[in-house]
Amino acid sequence: MTAQHFNAHARARSARSHLGVGHVDERHNEEFTVVGNHLAQHPDLSLTAIGLATHIQSLPTGTLVGIKVLAAKFPEGETRIAAALRELEQHGYLSRTKERLPSGRIVTRTISYNKPQTRTARSTPAPRREPAPDPKEPEHPAPAPATPTPAPDAPDLPTHRTARDVLAGLRTRDPRLHLAEADVRRLTPAVAAWLERGVAPDDVQRTLAAGMPREGVRHPAGFLAHRLTALLPPPPPPPTRPEAARPDPLQNCDGCDRAFRAPRPGRCRDCRPVREAAA
Repeated sequence: MTAQHFNAHARARSARSHLGVGHVDERHNEEFTVVGNHLAQHPDLSLTAIGLATHIQSLPTGTLVGIKVLAAKFPEGETRIAAALRELEQHGYLSRTKERLPSGRIVTRTISYNKPQTRTARSTPAPRREPAPDPKEPEHPAPAPATPTPAPDAPDLPTHRTARDVLAGLRTRDPRLHLAEADVRRLTPAVAAWLERGVAPDDVQRTLAAGMPREGVRHPAGFLAHRLTALLPPPPPPPTRPEAARPDPLQNCDGCDRAFRAPRPGRCRDCRPVREAAA
């Protein structure tokens, strides 16, 4: 008698069994993932873990599979997904290790196994290799910040040129503040706003380059955009107007007793000639 193989079907099979599940199997020619029965029928894994392992194995290399990312895609929530990931780690279908990128950032490297790994194999350190670029770790300067940078109230060409020189010269104060041409153009209006408020070009450079982080900055343009916005000085106070001269006090004329303004008591303008004539 020929042995039956329930897991290999050469052609479509009708689902007419009365003693359990039936199958209608069709061949996949594209967009399919091969999953072993050791996973699909694992006796110790929860259905959540089995489904999660199947989903992860179907993803392209480099896809993010963090707890928050998965919880945003499925209704199980972070707690159940975290528990399922621990199950897969425990049974050798998943490994998660912490790695430090050249920038100093700590990331989690996740490896999915379509066949379960033994604890010995998982504990054996793999040959060291350079970590793959983190999708969240841009290799180029960050794009324009969400918060708008300052701009001058009355832009003019000389101030604009001075602002460009200020930005281009920052690298002489600190090589870590080397900017691309596009970043200089984008940040020039913000520097012009500082110059418009009476800050000298050297003082602008000194403020922007002061107190640099010891580990440096990954994105100089974003770092400077933040400083230009957060440290923007207030506008200078308006020039004080000279106080108007106070009028002379009122005096009573010694001749006619009429009130008139004069710095000292005496006679009014009409009585003064009479007195002079009498003298």
